[in-house]
Amino acid sequence: MVTIALDAMGSDRFPKPEVEGAIQAARAFDLKIVLVGREDVIRKELNEHGGWHSLPIEIQHASEQITMQDSAGKAVRSKKDSSIRVASRLVREGVAQGVVSAGNTGAVMATAKMVQGMLPGVDRPALATAFPTLHGKSAVMLDVGANVDCTPKMLAQFAVMGNAYSRVIFRNKHPRVGLLSIGEEAHKGNALTHDAYPMLKSLTNLNFTGNVEGRDLYTGVADVIVCDGFVGNVALKVSEGLVEVVRQSLKQSLKASITRKVGAYLARGAFNDFKKRVDYSEYGGAPLLGLNGMCIICHGRSNAKAIRNAIRIAKEFAEAKINERIATELDGWASAQAV
Repeated sequence: MVTIALDAMGSDRFPKPEVEGAIQAARAFDLKIVLVGREDVIRKELNEHGGWHSLPIEIQHASEQITMQDSAGKAVRSKKDSSIRVASRLVREGVAQGVVSAGNTGAVMATAKMVQGMLPGVDRPALATAFPTLHGKSAVMLDVGANVDCTPKMLAQFAVMGNAYSRVIFRNKHPRVGLLSIGEEAHKGNALTHDAYPMLKSLTNLNFTGNVEGRDLYTGVADVIVCDGFVGNVALKVSEGLVEVVRQSLKQSLKASITRKVGAYLARGAFNDFKKRVDYSEYGGAPLLGLNGMCIICHGRSNAKAIRNAIRIAKEFAEAKINERIATELDGWASAQAV
């Protein structure tokens, strides 16, 4: 049985969404969950839900907590018994196969990298996120914030990692990989994309289709989109803001008049389908790829549904042995480069 360590002290409303999400996941999936954090706080919340004692849920005490206000670097060094550090330690020791956290993103990334270590052949881990597309399938973009400054070699590693993730999680047999730039032509872009383009093209086991533009994030022309963490994070935040504006605008327009209210009633199914397709909680969280272990990072405002789905993704990630696939493919690429 797969075991997932869940940082119960990370989200904005801890430990309520973590506990509720863990209970939902334990009932829906065949896995074990270890809730990590202050035992008294976690147990009090668990006791609000009847019947949890019969579920495969355990508590691992951690006396400290890293908050959203903490400096990531300082907190990682000073809070050695924090919930995210204890959870990551469970992965390193083989007690759990993955960790899920909705805590301070910088602290979670730094802790996971320090405690779990990196896969051979990976310079830096990459944060990957899924985007809905017009074709109904999800596209993966990485990096979306783990590495502000990247080298061409790192982008090539991201492409290999994203390719493996797309194949396993989204069932894409031959993912189309695109390099995010300001034009489709190979000569367009900055120094990083210019140097990364031939390196991505040299990956013989990769279906590299060339440059893609920002407008292509949602069109489905690529299944994996590679970029540095600065550009990726800006694209992610702009997308989140745009989605919220569209949702609220539609809601306001449909309520503006009696006629529109009738139309709103008739369009409710389509509107709900739209909300589901763009709702971050459907995707759960973003995996930090390249670790010698597994870590899923969720929004700080995650609800129980998002936590549940993040745990599901973590289980699928572990069962599919994505890390082993990434390591094998990176080793093959490194060998080809050395020839």
